[in-house]
Amino acid sequence: MPSTKLPFAQPDYRVTVTDVPYRQVDGRILLRSLIYQPEGEGPFPAVVCVHGGAWMFGDRTATQGFADMIAACGVVVMAIDFRMAPRDPYPSSLADINYAVRWLKQNAAMFSVEPTAIGGLGVSSGGHLILLSALRPFDPRYAADELPEAVREDARLAFVITCSGVLDPLDRYRMAQQSGDQEIIACHDAYFRDSDVMCEASPPLILERGEKVDLPPALFFQGSEDTRVPPGTAQRMAELCIAAGGQAEAVIYPGAGHAIGSWSRLELFDMLRRTMSFIGSSVSGAHADLNPSSGN
Repeated sequence: MPSTKLPFAQPDYRVTVTDVPYRQVDGRILLRSLIYQPEGEGPFPAVVCVHGGAWMFGDRTATQGFADMIAACGVVVMAIDFRMAPRDPYPSSLADINYAVRWLKQNAAMFSVEPTAIGGLGVSSGGHLILLSALRPFDPRYAADELPEAVREDARLAFVITCSGVLDPLDRYRMAQQSGDQEIIACHDAYFRDSDVMCEASPPLILERGEKVDLPPALFFQGSEDTRVPPGTAQRMAELCIAAGGQAEAVIYPGAGHAIGSWSRLELFDMLRRTMSFIGSSVSGAHADLNPSSGN
């Protein structure tokens, strides 16, 4: 099989988008995904993309513009729907994400994906979810639902990327309590139900407790003026990953807020460039220069 194609630094591929169901839950919910496919011969690296929305809102279309840019650089994107609060609290969404990773590995050939080069990408609360899934790919609660055609596949990720990630839900909950932000408080209560669960499901606290985890290479983006996430969240997470023996980097954009759609073009293209370089390095196992035809 050809080696995994490294992504370009800038969009260079034409992209086709296909709406694909990936699982049915309890016979009542059909979960769907959008597959953003670079046109050309692979195999390509890929990401399972998890949208934000405070664990309650949004769907697979929420990351459309960002996903299209990533795919145009040569990375297949599987942007997924998953169960959310209030009907489906924690850990239902983690079971869906774990299932989606295994599903993509099983169906990698269909989408010209290299199954060992599948990572995760999450935005806001989706950053929390994909990072938690990356740390605990074998958690019996998350991996409970069998995928009959993929009994030998697991949900380990080759890398993980978060943008404005709510990486410590307990810390964000306390921040919201101090500021009186009832909207954020209500979303946390609906998904986690209580602060003990937030503590159990907090990636930085998981590492501080010394739990046995999987530690794929990690890249965390955050704006310095993000008022929806405690200051220093990305840097703290990167430092904890490194202290635990992993590879991680935090990139902080001065003056940027929470919504990446509000970031400047300069910041967005820098994030894209860094993301492609990071994916290339992660899937090659060493620092990899971007494809020279990208112009960089």
